[in-house]
Amino acid sequence: MSGLVRKNFASPEETRPFEADMGKVDLVALDAIPVGRGTFNPGWRWSKHVKPIAGTDSCQASHVGLTLSGRMHIVMDDGEEMEFGPGDLMVCPAGHDAWVVGDEPCVVLDWAGFGDYAKR
Repeated sequence: MSGLVRKNFASPEETRPFEADMGKVDLVALDAIPVGRGTFNPGWRWSKHVKPIAGTDSCQASHVGLTLSGRMHIVMDDGEEMEFGPGDLMVCPAGHDAWVVGDEPCVVLDWAGFGDYAKR
């Protein structure tokens, strides 16, 4: 990257909606690094609202992100599980399911896993 770069999620370069209008991923690109802001509505679950798009048994994206608002529960294929909330940094390897906890949308910035996430 040379010089200053400014991108804003108010004008994403791409938006990918989830099934059943349960949220979306907005993407901006910083050179070769796509950065995504995922908005996951209450009731969203990966296995219901992204699995039909991905066509895999569990999410095969690895994520490195920051939870801005709301809460998300993640269960790895091996049974390990953890919940993330506002201010939590997350490293999540491939092979998991996830869902929103509570009545508030969960908003996550991700620097690793949204490049091909929910891509049709």
